[in-house]
Amino acid sequence: MAKEKEIKTNAMRILDKKKIPYDLLQYECDEFIDGLHTAQKTGVPLEQSFKTLVLQGKSRQYYVFVLPVAQEVRLKEAARLVGEKSLDMIHVKDITAVTGYVRGGCSPLGMKKQYPVFLHKSALDYEKIYISGGRIGTTLSLAAQDLLAVTGGRVGEFKNRIKKKGRDMA
Repeated sequence: MAKEKEIKTNAMRILDKKKIPYDLLQYECDEFIDGLHTAQKTGVPLEQSFKTLVLQGKSRQYYVFVLPVAQEVRLKEAARLVGEKSLDMIHVKDITAVTGYVRGGCSPLGMKKQYPVFLHKSALDYEKIYISGGRIGTTLSLAAQDLLAVTGGRVGEFKNRIKKKGRDMA
């Protein structure tokens, strides 16, 4: 019986080429599910699961933000971080044209072009973080420092706080 060949994504090819260690988690999924449900499906710790969002500035430049799946990006702080007057999320219909990936499979690695990457500072609290592997049903686990090194990324604070009983929680 022939061994089935593993299909690599651009994200995996880049990590392999740079000899950056990562773990591959695959799960059954035919269509988009959000990062919260992906973490549940794979059994990975929610706080170590990160999503990839692509924003566009008034300058028309694209920026990639990697933040915890349970959080939302603070647009004003993100704009300040990148030196733009304002930022907006790209429209869902534009994800593939801009990144080469589909919604739910967008990785900060291996997009059509190398856009500036910003990793939320909480990622540095963990030995490994989980990001999209470049297609639906694929998650990669790697060190945050390795993700920063391979993308030339920067660390920043740009997520909303969770409010509990009238108090702000980070």
